[in-house]
Amino acid sequence: MKIAEVIQGKGAEVVTISSKASVADLIDLMSTRNIGAVVVSEDGRLVEGLVSERDVVRHLTSAGSKVLALQVAQVMTTPAVTCTPEDDLDAIAHTMTYARLRHLPVVIDGQLTAIVSLGDVVKSHIDQLTDERNHLLHYIHA
Repeated sequence: MKIAEVIQGKGAEVVTISSKASVADLIDLMSTRNIGAVVVSEDGRLVEGLVSERDVVRHLTSAGSKVLALQVAQVMTTPAVTCTPEDDLDAIAHTMTYARLRHLPVVIDGQLTAIVSLGDVVKSHIDQLTDERNHLLHYIHA
């Protein structure tokens, strides 16, 4: 299975934020949209980095509540690890698991097209296993 199939099932909407935005604005955006990570991009196409709840929490230990006034550029992870729609789902699952990544922007020719989460990858695996199980049960009972 390819990442393109995961995107086809979940949609390609990507939430982005400027690197100049405040962490307070970032938290508001993530809360409003009920998401755990945001792609950092000035134009919505070029991936400058990725910022997640985990990035904010890490900076809380050193900056305390002052983290809210920091710019996204000061807390984001860069460079962001990305993938393409043609990447194999199993390979991406391996990368995400062993690199401890929860979100990967999907790019084509350097341009942002979607984002996949570890939850999307797991859901696709579960759906695939369920389909295989149902086909086998149908075969056995037919």
